[in-house]
Amino acid sequence: MRSTPPRIGLALGSGSARGWSHIGVIRTLERAGIAPDIVCGSSIGALVGAAYAAGEHGRLEPWVRGLKWRSVMGLLDWKMGGGLMAGGKLVSFFRSQYADPGIEQLPKAFGCVATDLVSGREVWLRSGSVIEAVRASIALPGVFTPAVREGCLLVDGGLVNPVPVSLCRAMGADIVIAVDLNWELVTRRRPPVRAQAAADKDAEQIKQATALTHSGRMEALLARLWPFNGAQNHPDMPSMLGVMSASLNIMQVRITQSRLAGEPADAMIRPRLPDIGAMDFHRGSIAIDEGERATELALPMIRELLE
Repeated sequence: MRSTPPRIGLALGSGSARGWSHIGVIRTLERAGIAPDIVCGSSIGALVGAAYAAGEHGRLEPWVRGLKWRSVMGLLDWKMGGGLMAGGKLVSFFRSQYADPGIEQLPKAFGCVATDLVSGREVWLRSGSVIEAVRASIALPGVFTPAVREGCLLVDGGLVNPVPVSLCRAMGADIVIAVDLNWELVTRRRPPVRAQAAADKDAEQIKQATALTHSGRMEALLARLWPFNGAQNHPDMPSMLGVMSASLNIMQVRITQSRLAGEPADAMIRPRLPDIGAMDFHRGSIAIDEGERATELALPMIRELLE
């Protein structure tokens, strides 16, 4: 029997649009009476984790469920140089909707992970502006321009620590519940592009099918805006963006496996999200519901840990 309750840490992993499932994870844990004391996030996990630590996750969920394709597009500011998007519109939107008292003033202990673009080192953000810290953690290379903080260029935390169990431990967590969004990205089987394109020989439709197979609607649009595609040479050749996306997926899966082997969580939640592309932010309801389902499956193990 413990004399004092254990401090619970929640490590929310990277995964772009799949990260909306974190909302379902948090909702289910709360419904079960499990309230983490420490919240850490990487990339999209930093965004959802910050909202939770601030007590704003109740407002975040209806907004996410109501996101449509056009509203997602309205938050993007296109830019060529350092990344396809500057991220200014997104930051301005969150500043207009949420207070930013500073990480130190949040009701729950919060930290997030970013990557120093020059040195490659892992950076833990545990003080200062909440929104600026989240902006650094979500700066996916090639998509968002790097964030500038204290003279450093910072990019997505998923490059070095996709599921930040280690940060939870460093902040004092006795038990860490982790959420891995990328565990099946390189194991799921996709239908071959040739089979999809066989019904129609039109070259443009082949290119669209290729882009859609490798990710989602957003990637298909970006592939058309950035149309370097090898389909004319080989019908199964993905778009340039498709190759980048698949490569990042492989990298994050391998890094996650390596980090969790050396820094294991006490309980792992793994939503199944094979059909949600990295930029499918308009499909939040599907991701949230799957986060709830995956957490329900993990609850018996979590309850046992807390006894």
